[in-house]
Amino acid sequence: MSKIKVGVIFGGMSTEHDVSIVSGTSVAKNLYINKYNVFPIYIDSDGKWYKCIDISKKYQVGDSIENIEIIDNIIEYLKKLDVIFPVLHGLYGEDGTIQGLFELLKIPYVGCKVLGSSVAMDKVYAKIVFDKAKIKQANYEYIRKDNSEYIYVDSEFNEKRYKLKDICKEIEKNLKFPLFVKPSNSGSSVGINKANNIEELEDYIEYASKYDKKILIEENIIGKEIECSVLGNEDVIASCLGEITPAENFYTFDAKYKNVESKLTIPANINDELSNKVRNTAIKAFKAIDGKGFARVDFFVNEETNDIYINEINTLPGFTEISMYPKLWKQSGLEYSDLLDKLINLAL
Repeated sequence: MSKIKVGVIFGGMSTEHDVSIVSGTSVAKNLYINKYNVFPIYIDSDGKWYKCIDISKKYQVGDSIENIEIIDNIIEYLKKLDVIFPVLHGLYGEDGTIQGLFELLKIPYVGCKVLGSSVAMDKVYAKIVFDKAKIKQANYEYIRKDNSEYIYVDSEFNEKRYKLKDICKEIEKNLKFPLFVKPSNSGSSVGINKANNIEELEDYIEYASKYDKKILIEENIIGKEIECSVLGNEDVIASCLGEITPAENFYTFDAKYKNVESKLTIPANINDELSNKVRNTAIKAFKAIDGKGFARVDFFVNEETNDIYINEINTLPGFTEISMYPKLWKQSGLEYSDLLDKLINLAL
């Protein structure tokens, strides 16, 4: 039987470009060579596409990709593939845009489809879906930047234009400090800050607006940071749980990728009953956004109150061998290469 031709795409134009290189090269190197012909494809930060001649190097976050050759006709190159495994974190890779390209070309691909990808990537709209699904989450406010003005959007989607100082006063009436300020469409904690007072809130909203015109402001949740991996199309299963102990004030980009003091505990230190509730909630959240293939769902869990709060859902989580998504499945009995195999089968 002829081998299945798999295109593994990584890099991209988002703030998570460097992380994507590490994840994508790891995926490409761990596919079963007796079953797959692997075509590693790199997209640079300007959007140029390249085929990778040799990816044997072990890449770290911050390394530049080597041994590449420009692809002259991207459409024709993609059309010769049987299936595509996109490992593009963040904008233009995790938000439904590249998934739309694959749909137009009628090429099967790993992971969530256009709708699920776009909803999950947009933190504000994911929250709206989770509200409808009655999944508990932090209290939040949503604003937009329009040139030099800010637009406050209330719970019924009525809009008011304010100066930033007045927006912050409005938010202070409705939410309690400390508050997390997040670009709605960003990943790996890029652009996120924790505001302890109204002055910091104003500064951090301005900072977040450099990454996205839509900004989410959330109350702090007291609880353990718990993550769960889900897998499947219709018959979705959930892994065991992992627990994160950030080395910093919260799980920043540096805490995730650079600070060795950040700790991952697998399985998480929570009781079985609560663990099962988290796993069931992860599946519910995945289905609520019309998820397909796989995702990692992040929670805060308060063991004293037994409250479970969803934080966010990642439809293209980190995929190195030491990333949380594959590590949770390994602990659950599914090895890295077998997991990749399962994902491609789900795509096909």
